[in-house]
Amino acid sequence: MNATSKKLLLEVCTASLEDCLTAQTGGADRVELNAALALGGLTPSLGLLREARRALHIPIIAMIRPRPAGFCYSASDFLVMQRDVELALANGADGVAFGILREDGSINRAYCEQIVRQAEGRESVFHRAFDVTPEPIAALDQLIDLGITRVMTSGQQSNAHTGAENIARYLWHAAGRIQILPAGGINPFTLADILARTGCAQVHASLTTMKRDSSTSAHPSLRFGNAAAASEDRYLTTSLEAVQAMRKLLSRAATA
Repeated sequence: MNATSKKLLLEVCTASLEDCLTAQTGGADRVELNAALALGGLTPSLGLLREARRALHIPIIAMIRPRPAGFCYSASDFLVMQRDVELALANGADGVAFGILREDGSINRAYCEQIVRQAEGRESVFHRAFDVTPEPIAALDQLIDLGITRVMTSGQQSNAHTGAENIARYLWHAAGRIQILPAGGINPFTLADILARTGCAQVHASLTTMKRDSSTSAHPSLRFGNAAAASEDRYLTTSLEAVQAMRKLLSRAATA
């Protein structure tokens, strides 16, 4: 399918109600709702999800990720994930994003199958845990067989621009059986090349800027989390200008 034969979709990664509203105002077609973007995205709070659902008219995909680091989860982790899926779908999420692997990086089919079954026909998205699977084509076939709606990927590279050839290969192999959602370092400067090299019909982007909270400035040396983390007075937030720029570029590409 020619990526320019229909509207090119923009999914924006968000972590606050303000982010969600900014993404929608800027022209996003869908948001992925997270907490803790600096940790790669964790499960958002129920309060955030409910307020986002009340405020947005575009679809919301809720991240289901109980902790940072890898994607091989204990039985207790998985129980929490199942409850989070239940609560997310009952409180306005249009789908869930998750990724569950075995210790060797292969797809944990049994756990994933249970999440898909819980989704009850709503969207199930396998996130970038896919990018660390040792056999991506075999993994893609497993996700197709499980009935996953789409898979997010940077083409098993540090960003989608570098992994564009692999993304194109996954799109060709998928042949419409599963959606392929390029993700990782996509911005207004890399978008055109990624579209041209992959033929994708949708993209996922964070499009963040740094915002300052000066309330800790009296004691700048204090840390309330990991001592190696960035300064306590700065956090990531969605950039309206970047979202608008992406929307403009995608709309232009769709009519080219």
